[in-house]
Formats: sequence, structure tokens, C-alpha cells
Amino acid sequence: MSAPFRSHWGLDPEVRFLNHGSYGACPTVVLQKQAELRARMEAEPVRFLHREIEPLLDEARAAVADFVGADTEDVSFVPNATGGVTTVLRSLRFAPGDELLTTDHEYNASRNALDFVSETWGAKVVVAKLPWPVSSPDAVVDAVLAHVTPRTRLLLVDHVSSQTALVMPLTKLVSEMRARGIETLVDGAHGPGMVPLALRSLGAGYYTGNCHKWLCSPKGAAFLYVRRDLQSGVTPLAVSHGRNSPRTDRSRHRLLFDWTGTHDPTAALCVPEALRVMGGMLPGGWPALMAHNRAKALAARAMLCERLKVAPACPEEMVGSMAVVTLPPGYPERPEPPLYLDPLHLRLFDEHRIEVPVIPWPKPPHRHVRVSAQLYNTPDEYVALADALEVLLR
Repeated sequence: MSAPFRSHWGLDPEVRFLNHGSYGACPTVVLQKQAELRARMEAEPVRFLHREIEPLLDEARAAVADFVGADTEDVSFVPNATGGVTTVLRSLRFAPGDELLTTDHEYNASRNALDFVSETWGAKVVVAKLPWPVSSPDAVVDAVLAHVTPRTRLLLVDHVSSQTALVMPLTKLVSEMRARGIETLVDGAHGPGMVPLALRSLGAGYYTGNCHKWLCSPKGAAFLYVRRDLQSGVTPLAVSHGRNSPRTDRSRHRLLFDWTGTHDPTAALCVPEALRVMGGMLPGGWPALMAHNRAKALAARAMLCERLKVAPACPEEMVGSMAVVTLPPGYPERPEPPLYLDPLHLRLFDEHRIEVPVIPWPKPPHRHVRVSAQLYNTPDEYVALADALEVLLR
């Protein structure tokens, strides 16, 4: 690992960690900030959670909103992006026969939430099958639009797909949906910190993103953006004191989302520190960091594709800080989800100490290896992965 950057993380030095995309990794200085906040909370829990929490949340929310190009009032903290997706879906009302559109690249947890809601209301989930390999962003847009009908009520789409690491053409998708009177719910689990965000101008009705992945905050911090005109129709999963609060100094949306019951808020409160720390790693700040990681992911993909003699699965413009590389068809057996681990995944770790996901796509036995790029990764780690794959795939 790169010595100047590796020292900022507490990652196991014996492991080549090429899976930042799943859970991220938090710098030690940010974890120290969280420990300080926890100590402050435990020193006087009532003061911290009852009298001090609102201004602390306001400050953290303002930092997040500024980073993602949104108004502070339109951003709320949630534990993770799956919770954000589920919050929106369970708040909305549908009629029998309504169509909820998504793609065949949608994250399994979010797709489960969509299926649950559709079954509750008697709606229908419509799945747009995207071309694979993908030739261009327009091919994705065309595939989605081909499934829009007069009954389409919502589009649920990843910003960056988990299984295939595609950066979706979000601006055009949202624009095309709004032109047809359809709102978009963006599962942006991988978006913040991987690609620039400007949620005001994007115009999506709903966007939820994790902070623990590419922003490198502690686990348990994510945000939900709801466009101002839609906020009255969205309620948190846990309804608490805000629903009947007589206060008028804060919006009903704020009162509902800022207190949903007792929990540890320190992960969310550490997001400004994570933004500061990660934004200070390179002279060019966050734009330089995103560009650095993207260039590293593209270089790793090019090297792996050349070594394994496979073609890239998508154009470079659809790659962020992760990339997938096609592998030969794999094992016929497949353990049941949700905690599927490919045998090759396990062998890479057990025999070579390489932590990298091997993902079945579009279904077993077809599969891909998904590599992540973060500051602490070095070219030698990707070479080691290529060497190991050449041995294990013979």
C-alpha cells in the first residue's frame, strides 16, 4: 500500500484491500473524532441528546448539503441508503396497476423494497433490461425509456450500480422522466465522493446516498434528499415526537426526521470531519481526489482486461472509482443470497490475502470481479490480483 496514504487508515497491512466499494474504510482521525463525540455524549447523555443535538445536526447537515449541491432544508440523515430508498417507497401511495420502473442492475436490497411496496399496493414492477456490455450512456437511456408507459409512476435507478459499477446517465434519465411527469428515486449509495453531485440542478424528486463509502465517514451515516415540493409526502420509517410537535421554528420535515428515537448520532456528526480530512488528502481537494481514484480504477481495469484477454464492459465515461472485469464462467453451484460469496472470492482471500468481490452477473455461472480504487491502493495490489486470477482461472 502507498505509505503516505496508508498511514491514515487502520486497515490490516497483510490484506490487499480492493473492496472499498462495499463498506468503505474510515480514516483513523475521523474515528478519533467519533470517539470524542461519544465520550461527550456519555458524559451527559440528556444534555447531548436533548439540548445540544439540534445545532450539531444542523452543522453536519449543512456540510453535507453544500457538498452535494442541495439546500440544507432538503437533506436529512438516515442510517444507510437502503433505509433512504425504503423511506421514500413506503411513504408513497400507489394504485393497483401503477407501474414502478427499475433496471436489471438495481441493487438487491432496494429491489426488495420496491417489490414489497408494489405487492402492498397492487402495483407492478417493470424491469428494463439494460444492454450488456454497454456501448454508451444513450443505450441505457433508450432501454429505460422503452419501458415507460402511461401507467409509469416512478423510476428507481442506481446512480452507480453495485453489481456492474456503471455510472448511470442520471442527468438525462431524470430529465426524460420529468418531461413525462414521472419522478425519479435515485439509489445513490456509491455516488457521494465518487462523482460530483449537484442535486438542485439535477431535479430528481429523491436522492439517497451513503457517507461511509467514498466520503469515508463512520458506518451508519447516509443522507436522504427530498425535493421541497415533495417533502409533505415523505415520512421517516420511525415516526416519533415530531409528528405532533407544536413547534413552528422548524419545518415539519425537520421535526420528523431529526428525531426518530434514541440512537447514536455520532456517525452523522462526523461527516464534516470526513469531508475535511478526505478533501485535504490531495492539493486539489475533492475534485482531485475523485479524478485520482477514477484514473486508478481505469488503469486497473485496462491492466486486468489485457491480462485476462477480455474486453471492457462499458465505455470509460461510465466508470467512476470502481470497475468490473468479466471473468470466465464459474462454478455451477451458488449459495443462496443475501450473503453470497463466490468460491473464487474466498480463494482470493484465503490463498492470496486479496479482498475483492466476485459478483455473478447477469446470473451464474457468469461473473465479474469488481475492483475499487481509493488513495491507499497501489498498482502493485492490482498486479497481485491479476497474477492470482491467472493462476486460479487456469
